Amino acid sequence: MLLLALDPTTGTTAQPQSLDLGLAGAQLVELALAGRIAPDGDRIAVVLPRPTGDPTLDSALELLRRRGSPVRAVNWIGGPRLGLRQTYLTHLERCGMVHAVENQMCGVLPTTRYQATETAVSRQIRARLDTAIRTGTPPDARTAALAALAHAVGLGKHLYPGNEGRSSRSRLRDLIRHDPMGGLVAHAVMDVQNGVAGQQRRAAASARGRKQAHTTAPAPIGSAQPVPDQSRRRGVARTMVRTSVSSH
Repeated sequence: MLLLALDPTTGTTAQPQSLDLGLAGAQLVELALAGRIAPDGDRIAVVLPRPTGDPTLDSALELLRRRGSPVRAVNWIGGPRLGLRQTYLTHLERCGMVHAVENQMCGVLPTTRYQATETAVSRQIRARLDTAIRTGTPPDARTAALAALAHAVGLGKHLYPGNEGRSSRSRLRDLIRHDPMGGLVAHAVMDVQNGVAGQQRRAAASARGRKQAHTTAPAPIGSAQPVPDQSRRRGVARTMVRTSVSSH
């Protein structure tokens, strides 16, 4: 997906904000294809916690395992994923598939862009999508998931621009139904972009606040018990009254 997002001319990535969400989703797809996780309704369940041998994937798998119970896909996708895009760009550079080009923004700020050096792989990936779109035949799970994520992060306009690409973008979206995990993750990516994850977190926080307020709220007026000092003063007063009466 990252290779598809790289612009071969400028070396920049299309849809950079949503792409980070898509990369987090792509990790889930890879773990599912490796048999480590599986969809459980709208949640992600770890079914085999054994490491895959890929450090980045294994880190994600360990985080999922530590949750102890299935995690909502939208909450996982919407979590912080600092540096994930750079991690994979660095990996592609080590593999010789891209090379870093140092530059400056406005002649002052240093920037790094990545140019594709191994374009054959990018062409093969693109060809898989084009074939699935053109023929309409159900693709393999990996291609279906890639198509679903490409649509979810908005790469359709980058891959198939303009009015002439409209039908291809529509068929790209339709491929989302061919892989359960890819579909689950793609919908989670779109939900996060629409703010669903934030709404769920705010609702959960509000519910916890109401529960805490309910458990710590003071008793209604008229039913409150006297505070200890008041009770002690009243007891002393009654004792003094009884002593005074009995002394007479």
